[in-house]
Amino acid sequence: MSDAVAPVTPIRHRVVVIGGGNGGVSVAARLRRRGVTDIAIVEPRGAHHYKPLFSHVAGGTARASETVRAQRSVIPPGVRWIRDAVAEVHPEHHAVSLSDGTRVEYDQLIVSPGIQLDWDRIPGLTTALDTPAVSSHYRFDLAKKTSRLLRDVTSGTVVFVQPDGPASCAGAGQKPMYQACDYWRARGVLDAIRVVLVVPTRSVFLAPFDAELERKIAEYGIELRTSTTLAAVDGETQTVTLEGPGGREELAFDVLNVEPPQSAPDWLKASALPAEGDDGGFVEVDPETLRHPRFPDVWAIGDAAASSNSKCGGALRKQTWAVAENVAAVLAGRQASARYDGYGVCPFTVSRSSVVWAEFDDHGAQKPTIPFFRGMYRESRLSWIADRHILPWVYWNLILTGRV
Repeated sequence: MSDAVAPVTPIRHRVVVIGGGNGGVSVAARLRRRGVTDIAIVEPRGAHHYKPLFSHVAGGTARASETVRAQRSVIPPGVRWIRDAVAEVHPEHHAVSLSDGTRVEYDQLIVSPGIQLDWDRIPGLTTALDTPAVSSHYRFDLAKKTSRLLRDVTSGTVVFVQPDGPASCAGAGQKPMYQACDYWRARGVLDAIRVVLVVPTRSVFLAPFDAELERKIAEYGIELRTSTTLAAVDGETQTVTLEGPGGREELAFDVLNVEPPQSAPDWLKASALPAEGDDGGFVEVDPETLRHPRFPDVWAIGDAAASSNSKCGGALRKQTWAVAENVAAVLAGRQASARYDGYGVCPFTVSRSSVVWAEFDDHGAQKPTIPFFRGMYRESRLSWIADRHILPWVYWNLILTGRV
């Protein structure tokens, strides 16, 4: 009797979508609404998260249960869910290999796996997350830990860190900080807490919005460290090493909340899809059509795309529209004419009841949804209501169903 294992028979779909997050589900739903059939989503996780609310969970203004639903409940009708992880992509053969050995072939491939959190790139960070004083609201379970830490602190030093390099909604690293400061001020303990914000950029965010954010930073008495990165963490001694314009500095902390370094998933880095020399491993795309220049049956959206815009959910909404239009056109034998305009947005929760609504293009200039209302970026209670209450409803009921 032979010990040889029979090869797994390949499966094939007209459209294969890698990733069942915001981008993958919504682009599949848009395609179905355009009459495209035979679509499959490859996604290993059984839970789907609305990640913009993680900062609200960490800041104590949302429950963790509001951010999660069963993955099966958000898969669009008529779309096949392949619950497995991608191991390799073979664009030259129009195929994807899964972790169980299955080969999935496609006519059109949409790459939307999100971004990889590279905890190990900061020495000591991975082990420090298991210690009592270190957390990160970029992970679902740790967002709840961050909330407890910020709620209970009454004195000492609290450090918030944004990473160097590409990141998913990088400004979200600041959001729990502002909410916590507002909470501490209401409790009468803010003056006893030293708050330090570490950002790798030369200013707190982007020029059109810096003054509004700096006003809140001054109001709360936050120490802003620009052009500074996190070099190491020691969770046992509760110290961080910062690398800034003046060299290295050791800083003791009582609470540390870290937005980790990020990059494309390892399997994507190892493929032929990134541009030559792209250390982050993101998929090379035309910034407007989001089509791969060397593999015309491959498209990429969201955090995994090497597009020119900021990586954020607001960008995804417009990207999924463009890619759905273009893929549907190509499948029908027409030209891909839809264009993504570089839009990005970051709603900064600058208190527990107000938001600075920052909308911008891929050059960092203001790009308000309402063109004549350029003051939308001012601190606003109405923007808080939209961010905290309206957008989650829109996400679950309209975005994931391909309606907006």
